[in-house]
Amino acid sequence: MTTRFIAGVLALVTGAGLLAGCSDDSAGGTPSPPQAGKLRILAGSELADLQPVLDRAAQATGVRVEFTFSGTIEGAQTLAAGAADQAYDAVWFSSNRYLQALPEAARRLGNASKIMSSPVVLGLTKSKVDSLGWAGKPVAWADIAKAAESRSFSYGMTDPSASNSGFSALVGVASALAGSGTAISAEQVAAVTPELKKFFTAQAMSAGSSGWLSDAYQRRATGTDPGAKIDGLVNYESVLLSLNASGKLPEPLSLVYPSDGVVTADYPLTLLSTAGDDARHDHQRLSDYLRTPDVQRDIMAQTHRRPGVPGVDLAPEFGGQNPVELPFPASQESFDALLSAYFDQIRRPSRTVYVLDTSGSMAGERIDALRSALVGLTGASDDLVGKYRRFHGREEVTFIPFSTTPAAPIAFTVPEKDQAGELAKIKSTAQGLSANGGTAIYDSLDKAYDLLARDPLGERFTSIVLMTDGENTSGRDYADFERDQAGRPAELRRVPVFPVLFGEGSADEMNGLAQQTGGKVFDARGAGLQQVFREIRGYQ
Repeated sequence: MTTRFIAGVLALVTGAGLLAGCSDDSAGGTPSPPQAGKLRILAGSELADLQPVLDRAAQATGVRVEFTFSGTIEGAQTLAAGAADQAYDAVWFSSNRYLQALPEAARRLGNASKIMSSPVVLGLTKSKVDSLGWAGKPVAWADIAKAAESRSFSYGMTDPSASNSGFSALVGVASALAGSGTAISAEQVAAVTPELKKFFTAQAMSAGSSGWLSDAYQRRATGTDPGAKIDGLVNYESVLLSLNASGKLPEPLSLVYPSDGVVTADYPLTLLSTAGDDARHDHQRLSDYLRTPDVQRDIMAQTHRRPGVPGVDLAPEFGGQNPVELPFPASQESFDALLSAYFDQIRRPSRTVYVLDTSGSMAGERIDALRSALVGLTGASDDLVGKYRRFHGREEVTFIPFSTTPAAPIAFTVPEKDQAGELAKIKSTAQGLSANGGTAIYDSLDKAYDLLARDPLGERFTSIVLMTDGENTSGRDYADFERDQAGRPAELRRVPVFPVLFGEGSADEMNGLAQQTGGKVFDARGAGLQQVFREIRGYQ
């Protein structure tokens, strides 16, 4: 781990507000001071569903949890930089595997207690599983990949650089298809890439988090989202069981446990080596409580995750399934090779239109922040998150800057190899953005849709990112957009808009845009444009 890398990470964590705070006492990702009876935990956002259990734990043990939520790679970055040393007492992600692959992060991990587990599996509608002939039969990843290649089913999965469920799925299918019986190595990735392409042919939706993916699937299944319906999800078993238990799906999901194995999240509640004596005592007390049989059954009922200790019987919903566990890579080189191949060669490429506010109100620090955020997506940042959230090979990127009127679109296509030249053009264009004039939000959105209508959307993940710091002052208004949207072909209505709230932008209108198009609002008013533009990458 180089000094340059550590310095870059520290700048991100402290300067750009890398972590989104979700805790009782700390707003905006700023943890509170250490205190006996309180554990400050850097955690994966899916653990929010444990809150009722943790509330009861606080009453029973006197130990209260203060969560700050982060993605796994962001968390690994924070630990490796030393930025968690005084800010947190513990970490609690779905797995410590990625953290342990980074020496500077691994050495900061202390005692770990496994609390629960959930394998990453494939969930498809019962009718689809029946039509594929898989019901009650062993199905290997190769069988799933073959059906995926022929488009016999479609699925959604999280971005493996943003969410552990997607990363675990990628590792699992790659390891199984490699067929070596050992953890996949960097050298094996190229050989297994053709088979991986078959599997990912059927991926029809991406997301930055398991929770949002689950919600989006439910909305599509019930027709409350304009996106095309898909047949299922690759996600945590717990997420799929929770969807079934909700009673909100028109048709329940049948869970497919590949016969050659899966990767399982084991949720270790891990003390940091820098934690003080009070935190060590609190960590032990809380861990002991959470691992008692009654609480394990409570966790299983509340979250649909499996017990983390032996001797607790599985609930009937698990169907007696005990899937084979696949080996997990132990080196960052293997992770890098797999993720690079996934984005640049394997998955369906993206097509994104960035509709960018360059009105007069953006002058000064705001236009500087926009330039910096876009430049960061060209690979200019050498930290972990920047490396994986850049523009990738085969990707189409279009900028439509706007002020009083929208400017002419500026389009780029990043090649699969030798990407530096095209990325340099994108960087130069971003650096040349200037601010003046009024704000024509909806004329500019209309121009983006017109651009997409000229060419078939085809096999790409297509989306629009709208960044504005103010209210509409020129041309069409929000009501006009609603009328225009109702008249567009179904294929265009399914293109999600990801609005970025910034400055004095209208939250109501941005939320409306996201809801109408199946997108998601990202708030850069506190987090900053660089963090938000990176976060959006998980949904493209």
